[in-house]
Amino acid sequence: MAPEEFDVIVIGGGPAGENAAAYAIAGSDRTAALVEHELVGGECSYWACIPSKALLRPGEVLGTARHMPGVEEKVNAYGLDVEAVLARRDDFTHDRDDSSQVLWADAAGIDVIRGSAALTGVREVTVGGRVLRARHAVVLATGTTASVPDLPGLRDALPWTSRDATNVREVPKRLAIIGGGVVACEAATWLHELGAEEVTLVVRGSGLLERNEPFAGELVAEKLRKHGVNVQFATSVQSVTRQTPAATGIGRVHGGPVTLTLGGEAGDPDLTVDEVLVATGRTPATGGLGLEHVGLSDHGYVTVDDHLTVTGMDGNWLYAVGDVNGRALLTHMGKYQGRVCGDVIAARAQGRALDEPRFVASADLGQVPQVVFTMPEVAAVGRTESQCRADGLDVEVVTVDINVAGSALSRDDYSGRASLVIDRPTDTIVGATFVGSGVAELVHAATVAVVGRVPLESLWHAVPSFPTVSEVWLRLLEERRKPS
Repeated sequence: MAPEEFDVIVIGGGPAGENAAAYAIAGSDRTAALVEHELVGGECSYWACIPSKALLRPGEVLGTARHMPGVEEKVNAYGLDVEAVLARRDDFTHDRDDSSQVLWADAAGIDVIRGSAALTGVREVTVGGRVLRARHAVVLATGTTASVPDLPGLRDALPWTSRDATNVREVPKRLAIIGGGVVACEAATWLHELGAEEVTLVVRGSGLLERNEPFAGELVAEKLRKHGVNVQFATSVQSVTRQTPAATGIGRVHGGPVTLTLGGEAGDPDLTVDEVLVATGRTPATGGLGLEHVGLSDHGYVTVDDHLTVTGMDGNWLYAVGDVNGRALLTHMGKYQGRVCGDVIAARAQGRALDEPRFVASADLGQVPQVVFTMPEVAAVGRTESQCRADGLDVEVVTVDINVAGSALSRDDYSGRASLVIDRPTDTIVGATFVGSGVAELVHAATVAVVGRVPLESLWHAVPSFPTVSEVWLRLLEERRKPS
């Protein structure tokens, strides 16, 4: 069969790939194909960001109501309506129906091709029996998959991964979560709120959310324990056994009771639960992608330069965006990379120079914002103090409790903390962390300050509205001005 030609071929139909395709052909007569073997919209839309936040929000609202005089008396006797929460989640994920995403692609002039794609040559992609040829670019946007460690008995036990947790249909009464990162902490939060009576976090390290400032994980652990979650640090899983494992479907308990044999500081070496959730990281989805056919390794992340062009290749035709390149495993950063990549492809197709800032991905290098939607929320941008010192930066740290009129008015049990990491030579913020209810809405201001390298003397004139939680910015600046 003769190859089908497109200007741009994108492998992977998640948000990063969608953005790369759309930006590469915007306002032109160029053509694009988007190849997807599952659902257009990707992990974020059906198995990660969207369903997880839909599950977390009701618990946050209920928690606020339970600490608001005049409201708490009406809700204290009740928990969440689990059926209604799951139905709302399903509305947001369209019951894993991607037809609306396909309609968007059609409207944007992007051809959706179903199937598993593999590189079979320079600018050549094969999907089933179809051969596609790219005039300008091929973009890899295949993301990552959940990692399941090769521990004795674990894989045979058919454990839950993040997809099961976000698409929960049957809430286990007893649940063990292996891991202490974002997925582990968020899942522990919503599954406990949905009715899991015994939730145990099994954490190899000494804290939660270890990529954040230490106080963030400490405050999240404190709140989880206060709500009855058992958090076991310095504990590892030695082996797993399960009675009658069964492939019952995503989000349902996969068989009989599961016993984890633990090692470390845990008192009882055995933990028996109804389900175990593995939240130990992600693996780049590059297997079967045909990277070896173009001289690349099919293991590990695909390395790119700041134009998102794959390194070690001639001709500037192969790109990688999103999780698969390992630079910043977050949906909003993948979409950002997709926009930069699409602009680069368009400029190169037109023979234009790449001498403008929009053609260079810089925000995923030390300026990454992230929110962990636990209770309390954790919102951060940039580098932590330890990262800065490891990089040889001369920094000072300012930390205050979020004790302002806006926080006190928002809920009676409000507690939280905020910190800035300041580069002394330039007097600019290189990192910021906020922990507390609703702090997700604070992080973009910090992101603008970090990316824009705004001097702290200028921030003194950015007056926060009263009474809001953002008053904490004033407290941080006041703390910085105190004589040492």
